[in-house]
Amino acid sequence: MARLKNNYNESLWARLKSWYRLGSTAIDDKMQRNLSESVQETQRSEEEHAAWAQWQEARSDEALETERKLQSQVHTWSSTRVSSALRVLYSLFAVAACLMIIFMLLSAVSEMPPFGLADNPVNNEVSRRYIEDGLEETGAVNIVGGMILDYRAFDTLGESHVLFVAVCAVMLLLKINLDKNGRPTKEKLDAEADDRRYEPHHDVILQKISNVIVPSIILFGIYVVLNGHLSAGGGFSGGAIIGSGLILYVNAYGLTNASKHRIFSYKTFKGITFTALAFYGLAKGYSFFTGANHLPSGIPIGHPGDILSAGLILPLNIAVGAIVAWTMLSFYTLFRKGDF
Repeated sequence: MARLKNNYNESLWARLKSWYRLGSTAIDDKMQRNLSESVQETQRSEEEHAAWAQWQEARSDEALETERKLQSQVHTWSSTRVSSALRVLYSLFAVAACLMIIFMLLSAVSEMPPFGLADNPVNNEVSRRYIEDGLEETGAVNIVGGMILDYRAFDTLGESHVLFVAVCAVMLLLKINLDKNGRPTKEKLDAEADDRRYEPHHDVILQKISNVIVPSIILFGIYVVLNGHLSAGGGFSGGAIIGSGLILYVNAYGLTNASKHRIFSYKTFKGITFTALAFYGLAKGYSFFTGANHLPSGIPIGHPGDILSAGLILPLNIAVGAIVAWTMLSFYTLFRKGDF
């Protein structure tokens, strides 16, 4: 009986060892199969990416060749089909337009009073009105701020739109967009790779210093914007200071890391610039309408010298400062990598 029991135990142990070997072999086989499948998928994805990149390059080459053909056809048509009479007529119209503009400019200059006379309007009426009545009419202690954002607010609106149009022109020339399927183009991938060469590689000294300097710069820029009606400063100078602080932060931490914050995104730029320009146009449009019709605007001037005074000058300074700050940041990012 004991011998049979020992034989049974030995056979059971042998079966257990055999089962373990088979099980481990099966597990190893499964791991090898999974590994080979993952390698095949990786190779397949790399092949698909290479094929897509090749197709994209061929497509861009084809588009470039088509554009060259069209330019050649237009040049051939303009040099062969256009008659000589039409060319002469075009030249005559161009010369006539230039002469008309020159005549209008010379006529306007000839009607101006001689420069330097004491009774010129610029020496009496305008400057005297700004100095003597500026504080009472605008509520701004800073005469220059009251002049720019009250008497000549229409000119400042044009200057803000000049900045906006300049950004739009730079975007049309430099901004690299995605393709129609939402995938990055070859130009965008090349720009990303080129920009990573200039990304800071954990420059601890620059980052630690920027942690102290950047908040101080932005805070000082906000101070300059908010005190534009009380002292020297305003939206343009304060916005330039804030924009320099944002650019310093991008230089310290890199555009890739900075883009994780919404303040550095393209949507933020669009929202801030549109809101600021729309507010400026609507606010001053209302002010111009009431002033031209001699109607009360209902906007309190406040007590001169207080932070909440000078009517619309304070919010207009904030709008101009936001436009200038994000315009500087957008110029920097567009010239650096063609995108935010």
